[in-house]
Amino acid sequence: MTEPAGDKPALAEFGDDFSSVLCVVAHPDDIEYGTAAAVAKWTAAGKAVTYFLLTRGEAGIDTMHPDEAAGVREQEERDGASIVGVSEVDFGTHRDGNVEYGLALRRDIAREIRRRKPDVVVTGHYGDRFAQGMLNQADHRAVGLACVDAVADAGNRWIFPELVEEGFEPWNVKRLCFGGSPTATHFVDVSEHVGQAVASLEAHQAYNAALPDDFPKPAELINMILGWGGQAAGVEKAMAFDVVQRG
Repeated sequence: MTEPAGDKPALAEFGDDFSSVLCVVAHPDDIEYGTAAAVAKWTAAGKAVTYFLLTRGEAGIDTMHPDEAAGVREQEERDGASIVGVSEVDFGTHRDGNVEYGLALRRDIAREIRRRKPDVVVTGHYGDRFAQGMLNQADHRAVGLACVDAVADAGNRWIFPELVEEGFEPWNVKRLCFGGSPTATHFVDVSEHVGQAVASLEAHQAYNAALPDDFPKPAELINMILGWGGQAAGVEKAMAFDVVQRG
């Protein structure tokens, strides 16, 4: 892993001009790798935050059959979410490790956007590498890219007219944000919420226990990620996002 270059332009503050956030990711624990710190700050400020995970993470534990792992990881996600103030966590029906970009994925995300009506949608970077050069995973890439298109789909009644028939009227998202992007533009100062973020990741006990022995522990990993963001933002700890303003 390499640290971000010191000559990157300063990041702008994320701001407070929104009321609701929908986090859309592929797996349980994806939100906990840094974004949960921002979520903790937002919920403490009275923002409504909900989670939508396209899979239940059933393929994530080598020593546990997917049928068992799905329930375990779903509960771990709910436990982790509650630590940062999120009580509404929903799951899709896509298969962990086999998420495919396409109309079905876009439709599912667009439906959830219309249902939740968020001002802000947060997802993950969909490029082949994260900001620190680590390779991105296939499900992450599919969900991130589909989220780009689903945000537009959610505002157009004619792309998925069946959603209107289901009772979901179009909804226009004001801000789309990507975590883990090498082209971050904004930051959330989370210096006072690091402990919650660590605890939120620690809630994934079965998943963490199955990771290789040399994989960083939650406290080390969270402080590393948020330290990179803080360095880029000029604060102690920060979560950095690539933000697209849409209105």
